[in-house]
Amino acid sequence: MKQEEKEALLEYLVQFSNIEKRFPLFQGIEDPEAVADFIGIDTENFRKIRDALDQQARMAAEEILKEEGMLETAGRLPFKADDAIAVVGDSITDDRQSWFHILRNLLDLVIPKVKIRYIDASISDSLSADALRRMERDVFAKKPDWVFVALGSQDALRPHISPARTLVSIAEFWENINAIESAILQNCKNLPIWITPPPVIPELMQQMPLLDGVLDEQDLKDFREVISGKTGYIVDPAGDRMGVPPREWNYLNDGFRPSLAGNMETVRSILKAMAEKES
Repeated sequence: MKQEEKEALLEYLVQFSNIEKRFPLFQGIEDPEAVADFIGIDTENFRKIRDALDQQARMAAEEILKEEGMLETAGRLPFKADDAIAVVGDSITDDRQSWFHILRNLLDLVIPKVKIRYIDASISDSLSADALRRMERDVFAKKPDWVFVALGSQDALRPHISPARTLVSIAEFWENINAIESAILQNCKNLPIWITPPPVIPELMQQMPLLDGVLDEQDLKDFREVISGKTGYIVDPAGDRMGVPPREWNYLNDGFRPSLAGNMETVRSILKAMAEKES
């Protein structure tokens, strides 16, 4: 592997392999030096990459608030300064520059004397069944006031080895989402916030060896319909926030994970959907 390819891979691992969430009981898992050793990168470079990713997420939040009407829209959000906000999600959310990281930076900027507590329970490759299994330990045990649910992309994946089926059937997905909805309504004082799976660019997905399958837009539409029928806030029910057709600059080169620009589009959609429901 060429040096530049190795560096790109290591940066990719720092951005997406948040192993402290996968292995929370491992000794030293909160120690940056231990995590850096696990990935295979020196601690100084590890910190530098993470700091840069975090800084870009904050700058993205600042850019959104500079846009016409966005500061006023953000001011209508129902979150309070002492709320606890959780997210359960898959690979798209388990990203140092995900929409959730941009949103938390944005809330820190617009809510005075902010003391919001954030609970990031998103883990790469999570299916809806995985999320359902982890909800008690990773979410409800931490007493959230709000829960974002961003699932469906992994469920709808058609694996290369068996392209005739999705990993999770639409019927099973419906049951899992129903169970998650019921649990949130029973355990939280506020309605759930549902983030629909964004579209993808299949041609780019097929060229990426690190991905185990490909997504079909019709499957994603079916999964979005399940989410759109839930109680609470529905963000982007049509799945058009990345453009119609999806614009390449809203994605990384795998055509699956959103770029910083794509994650900003999700934050804009959240602000608009929640503010409209509060009006």
